[in-house]
Amino acid sequence: MARVNINQELCKGCGLCVDACPLQLLALAEEKINSKGYHPAECTDLDRCTGCASCARMCPDVVIEVER
Repeated sequence: MARVNINQELCKGCGLCVDACPLQLLALAEEKINSKGYHPAECTDLDRCTGCASCARMCPDVVIEVER
């Protein structure tokens, strides 16, 4: 099973990872706001993640790490 780690404090909520996920498993958190005032990305269903790392490759700030 793959694991997606997102540094939510450094995420600026650009949404590029959300668009890059082929299974639509990432979303911008509606309830959370980080210390910079952004809604960070979060994985909505880790059990379905295949570990393709499209999200990590797309992230301009390199705040996503995928473990397989």
